[in-house]
Amino acid sequence: MKIKPHQKHCLQTAHFHFLFVGCGCSPKSCCCFSFFSCLNENLNRRITNDRQWITNNKYSCLHTNTLVCIEISQNDALEVIEANVFSNLPKLHEIRIEKANNLVYIDQDAFQNLPSLKYLSISNTGIKFLPTVHKLQSLQKVLLDIQDNINIRTIERNSFMGLSSESVIIRLNKNGIREIQNHAFNGTFLDELNLSDNHNLEKLPNEVFQGANGPVVLDISKTRISFLPASGLENIKKLRARSAYNLKKLPALEKFVALIEANLTYPRLLSNNYMDFDSLENEFDFDYGLCNEVVHVACSPKPDAFNPCEDIMGYNILRVLIWFINILAITGNIIVLVILISSQYKLTVPRFLMCNLAFADLCIGIYLLLIASVDIQTKSQYYNYAIDWQTGAGCSAAGFFTVFASELSVYTLTVITLERWHTITYAMQLDRKVRFRHAMVIMIFGWMFAFTVALLPIFGVSSYMKVSICLPMDIETPLSQAYIIFLLVLNVLAFMIICACYICIYFTVRNPNVIASNSDTKIAKRMAILIFTDFLCMAPISFFAISASLKFPLITVSKSKILLVLFYPINSCANPFLYAIFTKTFRRDFFILLSKFGCCQMQAQIYRTETSSSVHNSHMRNGHCTPASKTSDGTIYSLVPLNHLN
Repeated sequence: MKIKPHQKHCLQTAHFHFLFVGCGCSPKSCCCFSFFSCLNENLNRRITNDRQWITNNKYSCLHTNTLVCIEISQNDALEVIEANVFSNLPKLHEIRIEKANNLVYIDQDAFQNLPSLKYLSISNTGIKFLPTVHKLQSLQKVLLDIQDNINIRTIERNSFMGLSSESVIIRLNKNGIREIQNHAFNGTFLDELNLSDNHNLEKLPNEVFQGANGPVVLDISKTRISFLPASGLENIKKLRARSAYNLKKLPALEKFVALIEANLTYPRLLSNNYMDFDSLENEFDFDYGLCNEVVHVACSPKPDAFNPCEDIMGYNILRVLIWFINILAITGNIIVLVILISSQYKLTVPRFLMCNLAFADLCIGIYLLLIASVDIQTKSQYYNYAIDWQTGAGCSAAGFFTVFASELSVYTLTVITLERWHTITYAMQLDRKVRFRHAMVIMIFGWMFAFTVALLPIFGVSSYMKVSICLPMDIETPLSQAYIIFLLVLNVLAFMIICACYICIYFTVRNPNVIASNSDTKIAKRMAILIFTDFLCMAPISFFAISASLKFPLITVSKSKILLVLFYPINSCANPFLYAIFTKTFRRDFFILLSKFGCCQMQAQIYRTETSSSVHNSHMRNGHCTPASKTSDGTIYSLVPLNHLN
């Protein structure tokens, strides 16, 4: 039973209370009487201001068989609690020492032989070390509540041995703890351990729970702990790790044999058909998956559309296809770059634009290679790597790489098409020819634009961290949503410009005198292939992405990976062939390059002869050009290879 002061003047002045049954206080001591009372004003002032510490011999009659509760509260003068102050009190079940900011020392023998103690609270003090409880020897279940003591730095080994012969709850939250030593909880039956809000606590050593039975509940929320100990986890039923941002990986699954509830920082999913997810709100929207096979585990935050419990690729067929596609894209574009750069002919505007296109498509191939490599490395264990991958530099780099490359590729394709349309439309007006310096300025702007839009998600406009494939799918804020819609609409407009230019080119070069000639049919087919590949690449992705950006998703993130592998890289794979490798000019440069190494000498000589003849004929025409737009040095890579493909 708690007996608190009943008189108003006592409540106003007394900051050091001894609450007991049938006891009272005189100016010099506290002794038992047959009535209730509170501390005398003079005694209170003497304890808090004159002595500044509590000693056993000064207040010896505290040793009573009826004392059940002691509370020391709001005492700024108290500095020391000496030995035997709380000793041999058989009925005492509660001790509170609170808001004594200047209390810096509690003697190691202050707590002795308290068999009935159930609650010990020490909070908001200046102590630097945990009070010693080895001699406390309670026979009851004990709640040890030590919090808001910011000067406590270390929990030493065997710190709680002798606290109780029954189970204990230890709350060490909101302290300044930096280190917990091995065997710190040795000799305890640990029902609950709360270490939350120790913001400088980074590690739980592997043997921290050795010698302890438990804990059953472990709370490490708002700490910097990055790993849980390798042993001592078998009794944990509830794991709380909210706002523990450094905890990105858990020990082996078999360590959690008793786990039934996990409240984690990230949406780490405990995946099983029998999973029972609780109703807690999902604080985060990242695609972090802690996927394992523990059954009947209530896990929060709950999974959502952006958090499928699967590997990066999700489907085995995609895992195979992505390797084939990225190798094709990388190989094709490297070949194009090598041939273009090493060619002996002048670097013309079309060749320069093709170099930019090949580089952009090569970057997309490298992005796919990076995603495929991480998928292989984390196969069937992505839950152990998800957080490190998606919050790390690797995913941000991959996301930046692919957005930069895709926007540069679309931009360059549009510029190439416009250049072809301009060249063919104004073939007879040499003064309107696109000069190399013009192309340089246009492409510098394109690089700056692609670099800028790829950099925005790193600075908070959308995010590359939301999904495992590192694409900017975050549309939670209006700015992020506007960013995604802007890019998608821009790509659709680019496709429409490309289509319009090809239609104009077709009507410009077709033979007006012969209906449906073979030449016109070939031109139409080649243009149809170019438009179809662009459409196949852009249409599915743009359609589903725009619907998702408007918050009406038609497919899941898992299904979107099919688009990523099958449709997204189509242009990167096809462009090297459609715009370079299949052209006669490219074949000429290819064989001439091989001839330098002693290969294909005859083929190279044939192409050299054809080029010389072409140059001679061009000079003989005195500047008259054909609609196919071929330069005098024969180095053009025509998007519409009217004269080069037969």
